[in-house]
Amino acid sequence: MSDKTRFGLDETRIPEAWYNVIPDLKNPPAPPKVVTPDGTELSQEQIGEVMAKLFPMECLKQEMSADRWIDIPGAVIDVYKTYRPSPLLRARQLERVLGLPSGVKIFFKYEGVSAAGSHKPNTAIPQAYYNKQEGITKISTETGAGQWGSALCIAGALFGIDVEVFMVKVSYEQKPYRRILMETYGGTVHASPTNLTDAGRHVLAMDPDSTGSLGIAISEAVEVALKDPGTHYSLGSVLNHVCLHQTIVGQEAIEQMALAEEEPDVVIGCVGGGSNFAGIAFPYYHRKLEGKSSARLLAVEPKACPTLTAGEYRYDLGDEAGMTPQMLMYTLGHDFVPAGIHAGGLRYHGDSPLLSQLVHEGEIEAIAVDQIACFDAAVMFARAEGILPAPESSHAILAAINEAKAAHAAGEDKVILFNLSGHGHFDLAAYQAYNAGELVDFDFAAGTTLSE
Repeated sequence: MSDKTRFGLDETRIPEAWYNVIPDLKNPPAPPKVVTPDGTELSQEQIGEVMAKLFPMECLKQEMSADRWIDIPGAVIDVYKTYRPSPLLRARQLERVLGLPSGVKIFFKYEGVSAAGSHKPNTAIPQAYYNKQEGITKISTETGAGQWGSALCIAGALFGIDVEVFMVKVSYEQKPYRRILMETYGGTVHASPTNLTDAGRHVLAMDPDSTGSLGIAISEAVEVALKDPGTHYSLGSVLNHVCLHQTIVGQEAIEQMALAEEEPDVVIGCVGGGSNFAGIAFPYYHRKLEGKSSARLLAVEPKACPTLTAGEYRYDLGDEAGMTPQMLMYTLGHDFVPAGIHAGGLRYHGDSPLLSQLVHEGEIEAIAVDQIACFDAAVMFARAEGILPAPESSHAILAAINEAKAAHAAGEDKVILFNLSGHGHFDLAAYQAYNAGELVDFDFAAGTTLSE
């Protein structure tokens, strides 16, 4: 089987349970905090009451569950079957272009086969299902590049739930076709910040030309949900239950790599909030604890928003207006507005508390890379493998290429696995800017535009 290129479409089963990393952590996760304007800190019971106004109870149970395996509902598996298992591919043509020896191999898990073109339906589907079970008729959410908003609009259509999306303004303008896709599936889409919410009006009063941020869009979506008992809020990354749902990716990858008769030396994913990285990496973290793997787990983020590599590990709010609980995570500050890079899904000020904890404890490595270098890697990959990557996914591609080159230069064998979290078919404006030489690099640490 080791000479195969494609693994898993017929041979790999869809997992029947998600993997919960919490029981395997060295230390228990820190609980969320809520401090009122007068300085009063709410109890965990009071926080739970607030969260119950936003999320279905099943998601809240999953958020702090001590169970290592959580069963996937049959109705969710039925929808998963429309695109899962996603293929695991060996990037043989990329290996050829790079001139790699036979001992350096690159594999990728391709999540762009879903209807939304990314990994996001893996959590949108169960979240919509659980909301439907509770009688919720509408879900509000935010989206950066539009991949999450697209996924939730699709899931909403499948389960008969209205979806209202606050899309970060810079991405709304850069990626009009994602807006059209969301609207075609029945979603209502706004360029955030808006005049529709108190949070949005507050931002516009301070900066009428604000390009927006995920933190601002989250504030708007949360406000909508809190004001309507029939509406819940849904988040596509960061939270524990979201990372949980994504672990179907890594579980499939483990079985598929076994079919390929290979074990990765390094597992790579891009990071914005952390969901696709958690999806591929958390099951390998469990595999390492079982003594079946020694793979390095490598998170890759943009230098324009380098949360894991330049942020502080502390409690911070998840949104700009301070409507969400505080979480212990790596953060650049909840009021941080990142540069308008084309990897809109990676423009979040914080990261998953679970991912942050594993980075803080030295279990996961993190690096930051430049935008132009990512697009160089994306175009090389597209011309070699015929798949146009999402700008977010290009960060993982660049890291995989660099790992392969380093192994080749050192005369070492290495098996590299990365998560290709989505395709770039709706990101052509970004590629147009790259082809025209109009992209620039932004470096948070330097506080400057580095190149033109």
